[in-house]
Amino acid sequence: MRIAAMAAGAVGGYFGARLAAAGHEVFFIARGAHRDAMLKNGLKVESVHGDLHLPKPNVTDDPGKVGPVDIVLFAVKLWDTETAATAARPLLGPDSRLITFQNGVDSLERISGVLGAERTVGGAAYIATVIAAPGVIKHTSQFAAMRFGRPDKRADEKLSAFVEAGKAAKIDIGLAADIERELWQKFIFLTAMAGSTASLRSPIGPIVADEELRGFFRALMEEAFAVGKAKGVALDPAYLEERMNFVLNKVEPGMKASMAHDLERGNRLELDWLAGKVRVLGRSLGIPTPASDAVYTNLKLYRMGKG
Repeated sequence: MRIAAMAAGAVGGYFGARLAAAGHEVFFIARGAHRDAMLKNGLKVESVHGDLHLPKPNVTDDPGKVGPVDIVLFAVKLWDTETAATAARPLLGPDSRLITFQNGVDSLERISGVLGAERTVGGAAYIATVIAAPGVIKHTSQFAAMRFGRPDKRADEKLSAFVEAGKAAKIDIGLAADIERELWQKFIFLTAMAGSTASLRSPIGPIVADEELRGFFRALMEEAFAVGKAKGVALDPAYLEERMNFVLNKVEPGMKASMAHDLERGNRLELDWLAGKVRVLGRSLGIPTPASDAVYTNLKLYRMGKG
């Protein structure tokens, strides 16, 4: 398949590299030092599932030089959503699909407003990756999965073909039965992971090992869960217990959310679309969000980065 990773950061770069290594024609949309390093030295992935090196990846900062592809892996930071969606237009033909693997819960609506609902697909990526250095992506979690689907739950031949392509590349990939629920479930867990590891300046291990801080992590999940339920999302309370078991027994203790890495590097934060989004929705729905308020207050002065 012809696939574009936009952008070729920690998420798009990882999955794009796996697909390219399996023989698919992957185009990496990147800019700045990351683009320059990929052009000079190739793209390197350091992973618990095996390292790989693409010596001469297809790299450009101009989607117009790529043309229409089958699938766009859309994984830009949330503040760039509309701008990047507009820039992605040259990648989309009549039968193309753009799958958003961003954080947050409103990307599908925002992108559909730019590109139309027919070619825009909701997706959730479950993975812990970071750009360790320009041209180098480090994957630290045992899990690396993609789930996606149409909001109207219609069958889609292009998406089914992409699932088969991903499976052939030995990627944990599949269609979501209910993409709205899938996105909210990821949002619930990510909001807690990002909010706790960034605001407490700690990997997740010491946080959940402490009874009080473990309660803080759970409170962040409970607030996002309550907001989602109030909006009518089909969420099961058992999900909270399952995620607590997951974070206690299956997540690497040294794991941090991408927002914690961004904080350490002085980069802009996705705070307004995570804890900030829970706050805004909570206020509109009359749901108290004290844990999310604490995260937002703690990080507010850093949300735009050092720049």
